[in-house]
Amino acid sequence: MFPHSGLSATSTRIPVDIRSFPWIRRLACDYAFAYQTVADFFTGNPAEPAAWTEAIGRVHQIERRQRDSIADILHAQQARRGAPAEARAAAARLGDPTTVAIVTGQQAGLFGGPLFTLLKAITAIRLAERVTSEHRVPAVPVFWIDAEDHDWEEVKGCGLFDAELELVRVTLGNPEGANERPVARVRLDGSVTKALEDLESVLARTEFTPVLLEQIRSAYRTGTGMSDAFARWLENVLGPKGLVVYDSSDPAAKPLVADLFAEEVASAGRTSQLAAEAGARLQALGYHAQATPQEGNVALFHIDGGRVAVRQQDGHFFVGDRSLPRADLLEHVRARPEEYSPNVLLRPLVQDTLFPTICYVAGPNELAYLAQLRGVYDAFRIPMPLIQQRATATILDSNSMRFLSRHDFPLEALRARDEAALNQLLAAQLPGSVETSLEDAARVVSERMEALAAAVSQIDPTLEGATRSTVARMQEELKKLQGKIIQAAKRKDETLRRQFQRAQAQAFPGGQPQERTIGFVYFLNKYGAVLVDRLWDDLTLDMGTHWVIAI
Repeated sequence: MFPHSGLSATSTRIPVDIRSFPWIRRLACDYAFAYQTVADFFTGNPAEPAAWTEAIGRVHQIERRQRDSIADILHAQQARRGAPAEARAAAARLGDPTTVAIVTGQQAGLFGGPLFTLLKAITAIRLAERVTSEHRVPAVPVFWIDAEDHDWEEVKGCGLFDAELELVRVTLGNPEGANERPVARVRLDGSVTKALEDLESVLARTEFTPVLLEQIRSAYRTGTGMSDAFARWLENVLGPKGLVVYDSSDPAAKPLVADLFAEEVASAGRTSQLAAEAGARLQALGYHAQATPQEGNVALFHIDGGRVAVRQQDGHFFVGDRSLPRADLLEHVRARPEEYSPNVLLRPLVQDTLFPTICYVAGPNELAYLAQLRGVYDAFRIPMPLIQQRATATILDSNSMRFLSRHDFPLEALRARDEAALNQLLAAQLPGSVETSLEDAARVVSERMEALAAAVSQIDPTLEGATRSTVARMQEELKKLQGKIIQAAKRKDETLRRQFQRAQAQAFPGGQPQERTIGFVYFLNKYGAVLVDRLWDDLTLDMGTHWVIAI
């Protein structure tokens, strides 16, 4: 991990209601603030302590004969990667029949991926601590790497701020198998050397930079699998907090879910149908359906070489272009489960077969597709876990935080890629006499010209239109004058404009929320271990609040 600096152990934070964000869908808002409206799609409200007691009870009722097996698999993964002792101890606790898991996950993004990856993991760790303390059962935080995803374009880059707070994207090349094989089977090629050089050149030099670069270079090396590099780096950052990182592509774990795969084949189409029906119910209530499964599809991919869907058509099964009788496919799934992986609908059930999951920490989009899976969980007789929305945050420097606080400036107003919000702020800063005079002038013009229009119409009704056109032109000229005054205010107060632009650049790089765009490696380089400590202290587990934080 990183050394601590002399930075103050205090931070400033501003809470923002997520309902003020236009990019947060209604389902996520109602889940946080009006749970009863969506309760039928889930198994309990994580804001209620009783829901946790019930979730623990459901998991404890399931006999798990493979606890030792998954603990052994994790031990082997951690030993290969050299995981911290705290993470190894946490994984070993999964062999205890009373232990429960708080799971979250994400794709193996370059250098750890966006800030929200770190926020997800911290949420899971803190929830595990709270469950252990309040419910007196051992709880382990598990980070599930979605290592069998094949979207290389999604994981190959990492967003950073340069010295001018411009968004820079550092990327890998396209190693053999990229966009064809699962990410876990793509090994870093020589382009990782260039990506590391680009990372070093973009990051501002701080007291933390040498250690950070050394640790990243240790994880991201030519010949290393992409998911393995991601796991090493994430373990380095949060393993000391007890985070257990699981590489879902591990073939050793596939026999443990062979029966689940076989049942999906035996009941082909059921998962897709149940998810589609739930999606239709969501839409009928005015929500959106995240997943749109095709009728009859099998929720599996075949990953021997590439990654192809398993599908059913007219009673026949197809793996790619190869047709198989159901009996042959069932036999193959049971005999070679390592050649198969779940799609987005079945993945959560694989996760909760392997782990005693009482809660999954989800982002807004995940919440939407998980809402379609309650019936699928019931069909497979697997207890659906609680769903906790991850912590959500924007990290600003102290000057930008002071700008927001001093002017009571709403964070979401920074998203627009123009200066309309700045103009409004500058208008509000104008001397009262100027604003009052402009308003008085507009009112007087309107009143007097209305009176003139009425008088003129008695002389010649055809002149009323011309009079009203003149009114409109005069009002337009007053608006132009107001704009010129605002521009003069801009020139007079360039400090305010620079503060606005700096806050805007940090909060919405490229017009997108910071947590989705900027890699957490940037903030680790800037703040060192204080970053994790402050997020740990400042992020609440209450859903529905976005935190603006200055460290």
